[in-house]
Amino acid sequence: MDKIELSPIGIIHSPLNKRSKIPVQPKYSEIEGKIEIFKEYSDGLKDIDGFEYIICISYLHKVRPPISLQSSTHWDKEKHGIFAIRSPIRPNPLGLSILKLLKVVDNFVYVKNLDYIDKTPVLDIKPFVPSIDNRKTDRIGWFEGKI
Repeated sequence: MDKIELSPIGIIHSPLNKRSKIPVQPKYSEIEGKIEIFKEYSDGLKDIDGFEYIICISYLHKVRPPISLQSSTHWDKEKHGIFAIRSPIRPNPLGLSILKLLKVVDNFVYVKNLDYIDKTPVLDIKPFVPSIDNRKTDRIGWFEGKI
């Protein structure tokens, strides 16, 4: 398989319009915005308002392809493989953020903890369910002692 074709289901409306203003992770963001779900997908929002958090999967359309498969990070100046870091600069620039769901009005999902630039295409949203999505772990690799 050479290519995968995906179509956005919506778009992010964010006060962030420069990559330099994006928080390092959604957990550290208090920024509010909204996800506009395109009308043809709006029926899929039924019952999403019953969840406190959602998982948003996006296409990071402003990210350039990686020059190297190793990079340093906000937390560590040592280089690590790009699959061992959380940088948006990746071979396939997909974003995955857990966002606090504030409310749903028509085809707009109002959220908090935003770490997306304005007009970021949304590929999918899913409910965040702690008993399914959380994992207890004792190993966090090179992040140990840094976060």
